[in-house]
Amino acid sequence: MEETNVTSYEVVIIGAGPAGCAAAIELGKAGKKTALIDKSHFPRDKTCGDALSVDVVNQLKKLSPELASNFKKHKEKIASYGVKIFAPNLQSTEIPFINEGKPKCGYICTRYEFDNLLFQHTCKYSSVSVFQNEKVNSFELQNGYYEIHTSSGILKAPLIIGADGAQSVVARKIALQQPDKKHHSGGLRVYYENVQGFTQDNKIELHFFKEILPGYLWIFPLPDGKANVGIGMLSSAIAAKKVNLKQVLEKLIKQHPSLKHRFENARPLETVKGFGLPLGSKKRRVSGNHYLLTGDAAGLIDPFSGEGIANAIRSGRIAAEHSLKCIEKADYSAAFNKAYDQYLYSKIWNELRISHALQRLCAYPWLFNLVINKANRNKHVHQFLVESLANVSVKKHLLNPTFYLKLLLS
Repeated sequence: MEETNVTSYEVVIIGAGPAGCAAAIELGKAGKKTALIDKSHFPRDKTCGDALSVDVVNQLKKLSPELASNFKKHKEKIASYGVKIFAPNLQSTEIPFINEGKPKCGYICTRYEFDNLLFQHTCKYSSVSVFQNEKVNSFELQNGYYEIHTSSGILKAPLIIGADGAQSVVARKIALQQPDKKHHSGGLRVYYENVQGFTQDNKIELHFFKEILPGYLWIFPLPDGKANVGIGMLSSAIAAKKVNLKQVLEKLIKQHPSLKHRFENARPLETVKGFGLPLGSKKRRVSGNHYLLTGDAAGLIDPFSGEGIANAIRSGRIAAEHSLKCIEKADYSAAFNKAYDQYLYSKIWNELRISHALQRLCAYPWLFNLVINKANRNKHVHQFLVESLANVSVKKHLLNPTFYLKLLLS
């Protein structure tokens, strides 16, 4: 399109990751004229841990049974049946995934594969126009419509959905939000091959080493003998302690007694990649005049686990549902859009709040050690951890001081 041309849409979505594609799919199902813009060309890499929780699978089913079926058939993934948690004292316990009391599996799948699967499905909807390799340069709100100036033209719509990740241009330039180190994590990722010592059922591993609390080192198995290895730590702690995450990651892998033998024959497949994670440890305003924020742009990452894909898809669906109400009422105002904030947080805030509290408890390594030690010796404590991983109403008991007093006395 020429620079002088202006193409109008009912909604413009910026960012074609899980949140943006989820919103586009919902709007595509409703036949709404939608533009989906991304700065990259798919398939593309996205620096991430690549772990897909049981909730991700549930969100795919809600979004599109066909998409969920395509994901189930997709070969470039590996089923994972739980998590193996290593306490600061190096004791570990294995916690299986369950859903409604039954064993379930999550998956590990590179974002290169997973995001492309979502993107290709999104392209099937005739009312959704897709723009790849499209950089957004500026926004102008005039007479109830945003003009989005891109690298190749101008798009016009009464509503923008910001789904453009941790460095969201919508969050910065329209919502005027700035990163908050107290609610942000720095992360590194590197793909390896020939890492040894995974469980037979491919449990993901979280290593809570004392020197990186509040944070952890992860090792996630991938297909074809590969692994996603990374480290994440609260940005305020990185700054306060002047931590060089890359050096810490390399030292732990090469020298730590619990890891070095597992990496003896391992080989990195890339240079270390860095990324930021806006944590959902505080409520942010995720809407305003003629805009909604979703996924990482809205800061919806779980503060304890670092998982953000399920909430990205969930928020994309909810944003699209709210967009349909905006279109019906012809109301895109900040006041009307507050309903989006309220409904989204009614679905996710309880779990985010509890996860933030658990993140703060990581500052007390002895408490972490106590829980893992007791779980290994007491089947009731272990079962409690299994249920807490799947159920927020059970997990909240981890915030009660009485729980830890009982552990000490048991």
